[in-house]
Amino acid sequence: MESISAATITAIGIMLGLAFLGLGIGIGILSSKVAEAIGRNPETKNEVIHSIMTILIITMVFFLFLFLFIFFLLFFNPLLV
Repeated sequence: MESISAATITAIGIMLGLAFLGLGIGIGILSSKVAEAIGRNPETKNEVIHSIMTILIITMVFFLFLFLFIFFLLFFNPLLV
């Protein structure tokens, strides 16, 4: 019973760590490409920013779904039955 809880907590930590790592790398690459695009064509700044904000909102929604899944694992763990 305790080993299942420990394995669940370890898996949650790994999931969160990889999610934050992937999100940080992805946002870094995305923002560098945005700066490059705006630097090449400053007139399209509003369209680029609007597109990027839409992408970031969708990414954050998926990240919130990850947190929902983690809370389900923490409080309603099917392996502990």
